Amino acid sequence: MRIERAARSAGRDPASVTLVAVSKTFPLSAVREAYAAGQRVFGENRVQEALPKIDASPDLAIQWHLLGHLQSNKARKTAVFATIQSVDSVDLLKKIDAAAIESGRAPEMLIQVDLAGEATKFGVPPVDVPRLFEAAATCRAAQLAGLMTLPPAPEIPEDARPWFRRLRELRDSWVASGVPASMLRELSMGMSGDFEVAVEEGATLVRVGTAIFGERHVED
Repeated sequence: MRIERAARSAGRDPASVTLVAVSKTFPLSAVREAYAAGQRVFGENRVQEALPKIDASPDLAIQWHLLGHLQSNKARKTAVFATIQSVDSVDLLKKIDAAAIESGRAPEMLIQVDLAGEATKFGVPPVDVPRLFEAAATCRAAQLAGLMTLPPAPEIPEDARPWFRRLRELRDSWVASGVPASMLRELSMGMSGDFEVAVEEGATLVRVGTAIFGERHVED
């Protein structure tokens, strides 16, 4: 398995890396096929696409992750997700926590860190991330668990390495400054084209779609 090889080459325990199968645009039948093969963690980009799949699969013990940008007015619908990987504002963080309190659940949250400043992507600049740590410390139900990043699309996998390394270094510096390590135990980075490099740089969650399900259907 490629994740296992990458982890061992970096001196890491392969069990420290979780594969998130990105099922966006694929039907529930594809999710069921992957589930039958042993996959248990799945990621969706859009709340409106994910909810019908979740509602139609109560028989599957799936851990669902929300990966895409979340508008704050849809935060109340996030309680069904085990993890929301795209938290990018204090306001959104607080609304997710409120929804978690209301539903009696305790989802985990990852802060999406914007390292490259690309206009087409969401995320929080590193300088503003500590504000979210402070807000997360007051949460009553939802729990901050780590960081996520979407680097510029690499031409070759090695192009992504500096971005992955930067996120790991930021995490380490924030922990050294006193942020509880429990808030920063997860690093979600790496997709189908570069997840092996991400694993070598410390990823604990890799988001892989095409390499599992094949070429994606065209989105509207």
